Amino acid sequence: MTVAGFYGDDFTGSVDALLQFRRAGLSGVLVTGPGVELDERTDVVGIAGTARSLPTEQMAAEVVPALRRLRALGPRIVQYKACSTADSAPHTGSIGRVLELAVELFPEAPVPIVFAQPDAGRYTFFGHHFARDDGVVYRLDRQPTMSSHPVTPVHESDLRRHLSEQTALELGSLHWPSYDGPVLMDSDEPGVVCDAISDEHLDRLAQAILESRGQRFVIGSGGISGAIGRRVDIAERLPPLTTEAEAPAGPTLVLNGSRSRLTRRQVDAAAAAGWFVLDLFAAGTPERVEAALAAGAGVLVDSSITRRTVPSAEVEDRLAAIADLSLRQRDTRLVLSGGDTSGNVLRRLGVERLRIVAQPWGNVALCQASGPDPHLQNVELVLKGGQMGHVSLFDDIRLGRPLKEAACSPTPVPALTHE
Repeated sequence: MTVAGFYGDDFTGSVDALLQFRRAGLSGVLVTGPGVELDERTDVVGIAGTARSLPTEQMAAEVVPALRRLRALGPRIVQYKACSTADSAPHTGSIGRVLELAVELFPEAPVPIVFAQPDAGRYTFFGHHFARDDGVVYRLDRQPTMSSHPVTPVHESDLRRHLSEQTALELGSLHWPSYDGPVLMDSDEPGVVCDAISDEHLDRLAQAILESRGQRFVIGSGGISGAIGRRVDIAERLPPLTTEAEAPAGPTLVLNGSRSRLTRRQVDAAAAAGWFVLDLFAAGTPERVEAALAAGAGVLVDSSITRRTVPSAEVEDRLAAIADLSLRQRDTRLVLSGGDTSGNVLRRLGVERLRIVAQPWGNVALCQASGPDPHLQNVELVLKGGQMGHVSLFDDIRLGRPLKEAACSPTPVPALTHE
């Protein structure tokens, strides 16, 4: 019986939500498109979407059918899984618009809005959001990546102010000092921005959400996904995920569509480790990829080596064509980097379902992907958002080297600062 369903606003974020539920012992499957049949035999069903990159006026056509399908399964919780950095703007990927749609579809109770995810360095404190970048925790509007994001730059760390630019609906707030007693999830406002700076805070919020009556709708990150997973009542939980990984049977191919600073460091580390790093737009790149993979080398195809004004659809078409040829030729461990890019590439490939297999690299999971075509059976797949992973991630994926043995471990979470 399905106890939780979620729509993810991009593919890497969707995998993160599935991972958090699986870490809590819940079985789950992620489907990649509106036409794929939902599996009601799992504890959690996710639909991976692309709403984060859509113009706001197109979001209802993408989000509403997915939420209706999830609601029809009858789960206790339906979540709109959003990025833990609250990626959204009035014109693109508007979370305010999602709240408006949710009020119509789930009118029973106010919507908790929870972006905190402490294990990823995301914290909400008296309504202000903080995010780690390169080992330092910044206020969201001063975090180097989000403050200068090319599509959804953040200019306000107060989440109520940030989201109020996207909707006329009133927003309430729930601050962490009130968590010492019973957490009350009732409010006169349609949406409630919730504090959390620890997993204990998230667990208290999840418990309050689950104790309320009826089917509940939640907007938030993988942090609240994991907390709901830990607190929901199910008959039997799966054993812990393995944190080990084996080296792949064939070569590893990384397709990068991210321009984040962390991803750039990961690309540079792969080059230093001897990978073939190729410009997606250079002449002969597909042929060079095939030759290198046939020789067993690690290959990284980068769409951002040089700054080009190229439609995103062209980038995705080129990357998908390279991936398709490789998967038809041999067993390939495929890594897709970039939240928006990865989803569109997978849909072009014809992948329909993903399941979590292992968690060797922190919040970056090893998945098994499948689709109807013979070359899409049991594909080893890793999806990585721009700000996810440690520096040596790509080579560790190629070698099957878990994080605990990695040459470069992630920076420990520092104390929360106001910078």
